Amino acid sequence: MIDTHSHLFEDEFSDDLDQCISRCKSQGVNKIVLVGFSESTNNKAMELSRKYNIFYPTAGMHPCEADDGWQKKVMILQDFLKANKVYAIGECGLDYHYGKDNIENQKKLFKAQIELAILYDLPLIVHMRDATMDTYEILSKYKGMLRGVMHCYSGSLEMANEFVKLGFYISLGGPVTFKNAKESKRVATNIPIDRLLVETDCPYLAPGIYRGKRNESSYVVYVASEIAKLREMSYEDVEKITSLNSEKLFGI
Repeated sequence: MIDTHSHLFEDEFSDDLDQCISRCKSQGVNKIVLVGFSESTNNKAMELSRKYNIFYPTAGMHPCEADDGWQKKVMILQDFLKANKVYAIGECGLDYHYGKDNIENQKKLFKAQIELAILYDLPLIVHMRDATMDTYEILSKYKGMLRGVMHCYSGSLEMANEFVKLGFYISLGGPVTFKNAKESKRVATNIPIDRLLVETDCPYLAPGIYRGKRNESSYVVYVASEIAKLREMSYEDVEKITSLNSEKLFGI
C-alpha cells in the first residue's frame, strides 16, 4: 500500500515519527509520498527521505505561497529541483477558500509550476479548493503535455472524469469514509479504477474513525477499505491496483 500524500515532517510527528513509521509497516504501508509545499517543507521532505527509505519526496509551492514574492519562490524551487531528486512537483494549485485577493498571483504561481513539471518530466500534485473551474481551465491548456493527480479530490464525479481526460489521477483520502460524504463515495465507486489513488494528507483529514484527531499515514488502510466496500471489491485488489497506479504515476 502507498500513501500518495503525506506531511509526516510536520511538528505534530516530532515526538513519535519512528512509531508512526512502524505502524505503517505493520499495516503494509511500505511507501509514502512525502509532499512539500513551501521552501521549508520541501527541505524537510528531502531531509527525511534521506534518513528513511520509506519516503519519496516532492517539492512545490502551495497557493498560500502566492504573495508578491512568488517569482523569487519559483526561482528557489527551480534551484532546488536542479540539486535534488524529487518524484513530483507540488503540491500546488488554487485555493479560494479563504478569499480571492491573490487570485492572479495564485494562477501565475500554479502555471509556473506546471511548466516546471513539463520541463523536468515530473507529475504534478494539484491542490484544488473552491476553484474547480479555474483549475480545470488552466490544466486543459496543457492537455497532452502533463500528467498528475488531483489530490484529496472533493469535487463532483462529472468533473473528476474531465480531469481524467486531461491525464490526471484522482486521489481520495479520509473524507471518503465520512457518512455524509455522498459525492466522494460516488467518485470512489465510479471513477475508472486504473485512475484511482489513495492518500491521507496527514496530519489533516483523518478518516471517520479518528475524525478530529491527528491523521497519520498508516490510516490510509481505512481509505482503501472504504473504497473496497463501495466498489464491492476485495481490499487486496484495491491495495494492489492503487499501488500499481501510484508506482506508474510517480515512477517509484
